[in-house]
Amino acid sequence: MHAYRTHHCGALRLTDAGAQVRLSGWVHRKRDHGGLMFIDLRDHYGLTQLVLSPETPGFAIAERVRAESVLRIDGVVLARDEAAKNPNLPTGEIEIRVTGVAVLSEAAELPVPVFGEPDYPEDLRLRNRFLDLRRESLHRNIVLRSQVIASLRRRMIDQGFTEYQTPILTASSPEGARDFLVPSRLYPGEFYALPQAPQQFKQLLMVAGFDRYFQIAPCFRDEDARADRSPGEFYQLDMEMSFVTQDDVFNAIEPVMRGVFEEFAGERRVDAGAFPRIPYRQSIRQYGSDKPDLRNPLIMQDVSEHFRGGGFGVFARILEAPKAEIWAVPAPAAGGRAFCDRMNDWAKGEGQPGLAYIFWREGEAEGAGPVAKNLGPERTEALRQQLGLKAGDAVFFVAGEPEAMYRFAGLARTKVGTELGLIDPNRFAFCWIVDFPMFEWNEDEKRVDFSHNPFSMPQGELEALLTKDPLDILAFQYDIVCNGIELSSGAIRNHRPDIMLKAFEIAGYGPEVVEEKFGGMLNAFRYGAPPHGGIAPGVDRIVMLLAGATTIRDVIAFPLNQQARDLLMNAPSEVMERQLKELHLRIAPPIKV
Repeated sequence: MHAYRTHHCGALRLTDAGAQVRLSGWVHRKRDHGGLMFIDLRDHYGLTQLVLSPETPGFAIAERVRAESVLRIDGVVLARDEAAKNPNLPTGEIEIRVTGVAVLSEAAELPVPVFGEPDYPEDLRLRNRFLDLRRESLHRNIVLRSQVIASLRRRMIDQGFTEYQTPILTASSPEGARDFLVPSRLYPGEFYALPQAPQQFKQLLMVAGFDRYFQIAPCFRDEDARADRSPGEFYQLDMEMSFVTQDDVFNAIEPVMRGVFEEFAGERRVDAGAFPRIPYRQSIRQYGSDKPDLRNPLIMQDVSEHFRGGGFGVFARILEAPKAEIWAVPAPAAGGRAFCDRMNDWAKGEGQPGLAYIFWREGEAEGAGPVAKNLGPERTEALRQQLGLKAGDAVFFVAGEPEAMYRFAGLARTKVGTELGLIDPNRFAFCWIVDFPMFEWNEDEKRVDFSHNPFSMPQGELEALLTKDPLDILAFQYDIVCNGIELSSGAIRNHRPDIMLKAFEIAGYGPEVVEEKFGGMLNAFRYGAPPHGGIAPGVDRIVMLLAGATTIRDVIAFPLNQQARDLLMNAPSEVMERQLKELHLRIAPPIKV
């Protein structure tokens, strides 16, 4: 017999009744039923119920050990009585009558429990992550992550892509998030950077003629944590293709994304058909976000003309500003004043002065509320007809310059959709956001800056850069969004040196800066670069959606906390003076203000 097990703890079934078996695993739970002791023994594969009586050899040992101790047991498989069967457990029709017990590793008192799903402080859980990962939900998430990555890899290979690895130690980039820097021992005062993404390398692979590249790529960014973003490091399905248009990239990645979601969606459904394509500016105006949740059917509209010069003085005065607009957030079947007042209170909690509204009562033709009273019946009716609303519906208004108010308008749309139960939690709704602006105005530095990706091809190419207002130039840039979560950014790349130099010039970077920072790629483009493009869906976010997790840390085996610290391994940490000397470094304490 094997030293530790003949079967794992999820393997035995009724057909194994009578078999002599050996199992090893963790004590998941113990129950004393007056003379009989039941132990749920757990390993990676599942649970098996053990039965011990006081006459069982090793009974006293099993009685003494704490939960999460590791046992090896010998025993006989028995069929459970009908009343004792557990239909929720794959091994629920059998149990093991134990004939021998050995303690392989005894557990001390646990700092956090493993049985159940306890709500313990996150820092305590991360400090004891090896225990936290034994919990069923987290364990399942990490297994799901492995399965998703295997599925992504298989689907890419089936489409003719080849996996290549790119460097981890590279050069710092002036664009994007902050780099993690690695000091060089051999070259005093010089630093490597961990890659924020394999962007330049995958483009160089296209220049080198490899045609279809992909990689499950680690990426490193020194940025703050969010619920859908892990600080420090993350993984993405990085891909690039040569001799392609934007449509070719879409046609390659949509089946991969749809396929992996359909494979792991369970009872949830994935919207059929090609992913809708929504221009960036349209998305901002209709959804208040460039990451719209299409499960929410509410679409905002510009209703400024109904208020211009009208009786509702507050909005009429706002519209005197040349860029100001009034946007409407429809609320079908919202009821009456009580719902509207709750939304108004919510808006105040968001730091707004309130949220103006109109609602229509059953049996009354005219709208109700202060806005309708001041606006007048004709304009109120015209507004209702534009929005397609009826009795029992309501509408909320957000006013101001779109650039300043669109985010709050998007929050209001989400709040209304959530409160009215319009968002189906068992649905995955994908879309493309396309036609991003190539440049944006950097108010802090009073200059034009790249808005999304400096390596993208501007729509109209060099002619657009030479003849258009930079803020009017669109780029071949695109995002994949699912359920309000941005899963991926990509672009058709700028493969021509003259266009690249001009684009960076508009953003304030002279040719010497481009040559210094991106000289390797720029020089490669001078020797024949194919038109190429790609995209990089985030693996962590894909798994988070499929797992139904609310934080990305629940789908990463060993994440940093929200302060970007690894509490388990105590990183970052101080290093020895000898190490600093080898790297020609000296620590400069922060200046106290």
